[in-house]
Amino acid sequence: MSTESAAAKPAETPETDGPRDFIRQIIREDLAKGKHTAIRTRFPPEPNGYLHIGHAKSICLNFGIGREFAGWCNLRLDDTNPGKEDPEFVEGIKDDVRWLGYEWHDLRHASDYFEVFYRAAIKLIQDGHAYVDDLTAEQMREYRGTLTEPGRHSPFRDRSVEENLDLFRRMREGEFADGSKTLRAKIDMASGNINLRDPAIYRIRKVTHQNTGDAWPIYPMYDYAHCLSDALEGITHSLCTLEFEDHRPLYDWFVDNVDLPNHPELWQHMRDAGFRTEPAKPRQIEFSRLNLSYMITSKRKLAQLVSEGHVDGWDDPRMNTLRGLRRRGFTPGGIRLLIERLGVSKQNSVIDYAIFENCVREDLDASAARRMAVIDPLKLVITNLPEGHEETLTFPNHPKDESFGTRQVPLSRELWIEREDFAEVPPKGFHRLKPEGEVRLRGVGIVKCEQIIKDAAGNVTELHCTLDPDSRSGMPGADRKVKGTIHWVSAKHGVPAEIRIYDRLFNVATPDDESDGKTWIEHINPDAKRTVRGWLEPSAAGVEPEQRFQFERLGYFVADRVDHRPEAPVFNRTVTLRDTWAR
Repeated sequence: MSTESAAAKPAETPETDGPRDFIRQIIREDLAKGKHTAIRTRFPPEPNGYLHIGHAKSICLNFGIGREFAGWCNLRLDDTNPGKEDPEFVEGIKDDVRWLGYEWHDLRHASDYFEVFYRAAIKLIQDGHAYVDDLTAEQMREYRGTLTEPGRHSPFRDRSVEENLDLFRRMREGEFADGSKTLRAKIDMASGNINLRDPAIYRIRKVTHQNTGDAWPIYPMYDYAHCLSDALEGITHSLCTLEFEDHRPLYDWFVDNVDLPNHPELWQHMRDAGFRTEPAKPRQIEFSRLNLSYMITSKRKLAQLVSEGHVDGWDDPRMNTLRGLRRRGFTPGGIRLLIERLGVSKQNSVIDYAIFENCVREDLDASAARRMAVIDPLKLVITNLPEGHEETLTFPNHPKDESFGTRQVPLSRELWIEREDFAEVPPKGFHRLKPEGEVRLRGVGIVKCEQIIKDAAGNVTELHCTLDPDSRSGMPGADRKVKGTIHWVSAKHGVPAEIRIYDRLFNVATPDDESDGKTWIEHINPDAKRTVRGWLEPSAAGVEPEQRFQFERLGYFVADRVDHRPEAPVFNRTVTLRDTWAR
């Protein structure tokens, strides 16, 4: 049995200081009534893909509640669908949970309990609550009925207990072909809840499993395995999204009829192997999922983006997978802040993506040191500085937090500035550099544009400016006012870098809405990624991957976690300084 305990459990937060949503209120009431001595939750993803931003809400909720109420939360991989699952996804899920700042009490797999599920299925057969059906999947759909018409009984529904036990054991031994037989629960084919119309419990699939190999030719269905896993682990509060609300009666039916607490013979072999949890009946509570505009959270569609080459992989910074968001530079703190501000409710809604970006900006504003970079360079020559001039200036690393310290920035006669910071014919309200105009070079002083150099095609290639020496720090004219301040990088000392400018992957708020006659693929934003060659001040280049900075006046950037090297820097833009989509 696979277990993996936390290396260090997060500090407990007094529950009185935590959020006060309807789920936490239920837990407080349960504790007040003495219903539980400890709160136990779980995060149960299927390892058939990488986690996306929608999973972050469940992670923060389940692990957060375990932390707040001095309980614990398991990470459980619901690996009941072999063929689509992969150890790579398992490792990715573990990595993402840790990146968000959480550790689990135990790492579990639904496959750890396959023997329990099998014994429980035999009990259901013996109790007359399950039967082996020979109908094909298509026939079962036909017999199931509709929302307005009841289903019909399978002609195999009344097989004897002995026959069902024999057939099920032979299914287990691999005697029958894939799809030829199914174990179904015997509940109510006329139920208004279609989930209760004799749902499948086991199907035959002779597929190698990522955790158990070829030990099992039959696999339990998700609804059956999920609720029994919760019960086995003693989960007190089973938290899931609203689409599972109609599944709750089925979960309760399985848990009640298997009755693990009163049938230790079903799981005693696990106790002998070191399993220490006492089974219990969990309480399922549903909450609304996290839906953001300009995003999709369908695993199938995310996989399609990767397989068809619309993105560069699961960790492409345009993807809303947690791996993609991480590579783009989004922070765990920004994601947690989003979840905290949105709260928990039962009302489905679509949240403006700008709210997410603002949470990340807020977190980065406090945590990211400042640096200067130029991503569309134009040469500026300070003509009244001598050839070969070099000096070193001291800049604060963070204008709002002295604890970040200072850094040394080299200055030379020739600089790079942003091309957009010069206009030969300035528009109204333009307060940057223009012919005969003045602007303050950040931390240097005021320069005046005296001459414009152009190439044969008429493109501006160089600006010749003079520096007012009295406007430098400590000089009598240091306080002289000009309307514009621009940043720069020393051309002699600057480090060339690959700068990747990322934006939202889709150019419409609801990419799944095809009412405009376009498919969701056609809503991909062609400007979601562009690559430019820029220049960095030296202290921005020689950093480790995933170091985040605010490049002054440009936005927040991160050293790419895959491609960045100090000798060949690669930075990704995380977000702009302001919401550019609002316009």
